[in-house]
Amino acid sequence: MSWLDRVGDRAEELMHAHALMESSRSAEACLIFEQVIDTTDDPYSRADALLQRLSAVINLGRTAEYTRAVEQAFDAARDLPDPYLHGHLHALAALAAHNQGALDRCVTHLVRSARALGSVQDPDRETAWGWHDLAMAYSYLSFHGYALGAIERARRLGLTSGIPEETFAAPGIRLRNAVALDHHGDSDGCLRVLRDVGGDLERFVRAGTAGQLRPSSRAAYGYALVRRAALGAAVDPPEVPELDPAWLLANGGDSTRTRDIRQLGGACLAIAAGRPAEAITRLESIQVSAETLGAAEHARLSSLAYAGIGDHAAAHRADRYAFRLATQRNDRLRDVYVDGIAARIEHEEMRREAARYEGEALTDPLTGLPNRRRLERYVAGMVSRGEPAVIGVVDLDGFKAVNTTHGHHSGDLVLQRVAGVINRVMRRGDFVARYGGDEFVVVLPGAGMAEAGEVGRRVGAAVAAEDWESVVPGTPVGVSVGFAEVRGSATGLRDALGTAFELADREMLRAKARTHALP
Repeated sequence: MSWLDRVGDRAEELMHAHALMESSRSAEACLIFEQVIDTTDDPYSRADALLQRLSAVINLGRTAEYTRAVEQAFDAARDLPDPYLHGHLHALAALAAHNQGALDRCVTHLVRSARALGSVQDPDRETAWGWHDLAMAYSYLSFHGYALGAIERARRLGLTSGIPEETFAAPGIRLRNAVALDHHGDSDGCLRVLRDVGGDLERFVRAGTAGQLRPSSRAAYGYALVRRAALGAAVDPPEVPELDPAWLLANGGDSTRTRDIRQLGGACLAIAAGRPAEAITRLESIQVSAETLGAAEHARLSSLAYAGIGDHAAAHRADRYAFRLATQRNDRLRDVYVDGIAARIEHEEMRREAARYEGEALTDPLTGLPNRRRLERYVAGMVSRGEPAVIGVVDLDGFKAVNTTHGHHSGDLVLQRVAGVINRVMRRGDFVARYGGDEFVVVLPGAGMAEAGEVGRRVGAAVAAEDWESVVPGTPVGVSVGFAEVRGSATGLRDALGTAFELADREMLRAKARTHALP
């Protein structure tokens, strides 16, 4: 039985309000949800209305209402056993906590959301939307690998439930990944991701399905186009409105995030059109949330605008400030894991649930990739289901010299950039994790060794093509990659995993030895 099948007396009103939410008309939907909350006696109708009202309040940026809206929704859900309800609610609570700057609380909600949504026995349309909102929360916290995995799950569930692919296109996830690369100095990587985002939009336009894109997706596509142009990339004149960035930005719905993107997009348009002074004026007059595209985006655009008018000293100051803001985010995430989560575990409520949630921090805070624990669970699940896969071990060459010559801060930047490079070149559905130190692991579901070899060559070439001289001058960075097939069953799971990792690691060491043997 689907979630909406449980809703009793107000199903028609709630379905209409859901449709408004999907069309980015949150203000209209919110009025319907509030009316249902005030008049229904059905616990499922009330819980759904409070859940969706929380989503609408977040979209509209009504921050003063976040705490109360979260509390009311959890109160209504407390005695209802449906895991979808709790999973979706934790995803929204994570978004609210993130917007309030409570990163430790946000991470806790993310863990609980993924657990609950993953336990739904008969996932349906509403479950797909739960995974969608969880993907958004991961993305805003810069957990880009998790975000891509969650949105892919939402897309698969959505297609099964009759939701068009365009509805869950979610270009904002890759857009945030792209600008984060630029904020950390990887403008080439940013441009590659933005080009891919624009390519998806062109594909939808050619297929005649761009009209099914959500308004919020239109805004993200529009910003991807103008941000790329602001970095100096040539962008063809739009042939149809659906490819016109100004039209896309102006038709993005009523959320506060869309408003922020529209305002920043106006500055990008001015930079791209050769009007940097206008861009500076625009940037000086707007206030945008640091959470929409990262705290560094405003400063980074200011740097591009100052460079456009020839004030290179101001451009340099703005660029350094943007870089500092971007790295501060990483420091805050590390603090969350080291201090915030530890403090919460010591709290009485967390101690009562420690056995349940111990070790559930499954993301590497430096790179945003899944960590070793999450990798092991992922591979264990595949093997237990009898699904074939190839595991690859990716180890950095020259990393010790990076830390020795340039310091651990530069080492962190190298690890972050390598993580981004690997993510970009993998196939859709592949899994990437940071295994520890300077070692990454990739999992290629359904692949053979020949296909794995091609993936390894792409990874090596992409890392070699990066501009390492600007990050760690005089210290080249490369990777060695080794692959092995996972062969086994649920009964021999531990041996299968151990053997595959050992073989892949051995192949990686052979590759490293061959590299060092070259003249």
